[in-house]
Amino acid sequence: MSTNWTQSAQQRLRDAGYRNGPARVAVIELLDGEDCCVSASDVHASLAERVGLASVYRVLESLSAVGLVRRIDVGDGIARYEPLRESGEHHHHLVCTECGKVEAFDDPELERAIRRVEAKSGYAVEQHDVVLQGACDTCRD
Repeated sequence: MSTNWTQSAQQRLRDAGYRNGPARVAVIELLDGEDCCVSASDVHASLAERVGLASVYRVLESLSAVGLVRRIDVGDGIARYEPLRESGEHHHHLVCTECGKVEAFDDPELERAIRRVEAKSGYAVEQHDVVLQGACDTCRD
């Protein structure tokens, strides 16, 4: 799998002086294929045969340092990461307070409301993330 984000990430890391080793390539490709944020442990679990946990942390830190991923805090003390796309495409997160499941959601009306707050406040909002917490369907039953 090689998409624009994957290629851009590899190039930006090379330009920043990072080597493009197999661990870095594997982590970047995995992140590009995810539809929501993932923790270092999630990445390691998917790549354990090929990439050690320390390497996963190093790659995530390098991606964060050059502005290619955003660190997401959903309130459980576990850092999660997701790619920052050039298109600005993003989503927000639903978190189950019972089982810990994290799901992505987007809502155009919410985005418009955030833009209205930006206009009224005078702030130039560069980034935002909305985290909604509660019990998922499975845990509510």
